[in-house]
Amino acid sequence: MRHTDRIVIDGLEVFANHGVYPEENALGQKFIVSLVLYADLRAAGEHDNLDASIDYGSVCHDVDGYLREHTFKLIEAAAEGTAQMLLRRYSSLLGVRIKLDKPWAPVGLPLASCGVEIERVR
Repeated sequence: MRHTDRIVIDGLEVFANHGVYPEENALGQKFIVSLVLYADLRAAGEHDNLDASIDYGSVCHDVDGYLREHTFKLIEAAAEGTAQMLLRRYSSLLGVRIKLDKPWAPVGLPLASCGVEIERVR
């Protein structure tokens, strides 16, 4: 997807209930989602028309809703499910890169965050 246009969403905060431990599922925690949406944005740029693009506001709300409504043990599964949901929902999306960080990961040591990054294409 190197030579494809991109929409970048960086640092979307979502409070959701994902994790291996029962406390994580019961109490919930903050997740940070960053996305790169691959699409042909030429028509949107040439005609200044949102309908020719992918509405990143809608994407943010869709990601937030998806992660709140579903519960996963692994952030790998949460990222995979989110990618598949976006590819189904947005027909002009050629691919997506998702970075899902878990800043309060219960590892027993101080850290900024743990996370996964995946890329999926049609």
